[in-house]
Amino acid sequence: MNHPIIEYLYFLLKSTNQHGVHSPFIYNLTTKCFYTKQNHKLWDRFKKVKQQLLENKKVIKVTDFGSGSKVFKSNKRKVSKIAKIAGISSKKAKTLIKIVDYFKPTNILEIGTSIGLGTSAIKIANKNALITTLEGCTETSKIANDLFINNKFDKINIITGGFKTTLPQTVKNNKFDFIYFDGNHTKTSTLHYFETCLETTNNNSVWIFDDIYWSDEMKQAWIEIKKHNKVTVTVDVFHFGIVFFRKEQAKEHFKIRV
Repeated sequence: MNHPIIEYLYFLLKSTNQHGVHSPFIYNLTTKCFYTKQNHKLWDRFKKVKQQLLENKKVIKVTDFGSGSKVFKSNKRKVSKIAKIAGISSKKAKTLIKIVDYFKPTNILEIGTSIGLGTSAIKIANKNALITTLEGCTETSKIANDLFINNKFDKINIITGGFKTTLPQTVKNNKFDFIYFDGNHTKTSTLHYFETCLETTNNNSVWIFDDIYWSDEMKQAWIEIKKHNKVTVTVDVFHFGIVFFRKEQAKEHFKIRV
């Protein structure tokens, strides 16, 4: 059984800050990214975008292809409720913005658009990035697309459809600097997405897996990902699992408090 509070307390016991890190790469990531002050200009822009969704009272019928919601009992949901309850949290958004701003990836893939909040955080952090974002549900995809248009976010390509079809087509003959995995939160699907995307990596690729403590399945998926022979360094910040493929790095796994 997965208990979030117990999981987090256990994480705190096992995690460290920059003083417990001996890798220069991870030390710099911790001190120059995680522990820097939030860029208020970027954060204020994100809050304005989120407020637009919080004020949207439209009711849509959500087609859920993932592990389901722990909160919503019906597929008919207000956009405002999705933004408040199921959208990316402020803590996650702040971390995501810092990471994208730090690495400045230019070709980005997001698996799981939802109503576009995570995508917006990425775009705000690097306005010049080309973002391809995949979404299974037509209705949430429409809300996200309207959000991008209203905020003049360019270079965002939403591909709507089942990930089993759209993901292989998207990654074929493509390279991504950054992939944000926020789709189906099951072990089988997460590992399938992981394997499917491996051909897109380069030495500097950064992958982020959302909700690695969501369930026992997701914890198991994270363990499998860390073991993979192409993965060299991982950073567990509890709400995200971050993966690197840097060949010059010795294989090592970190738990960092952010």
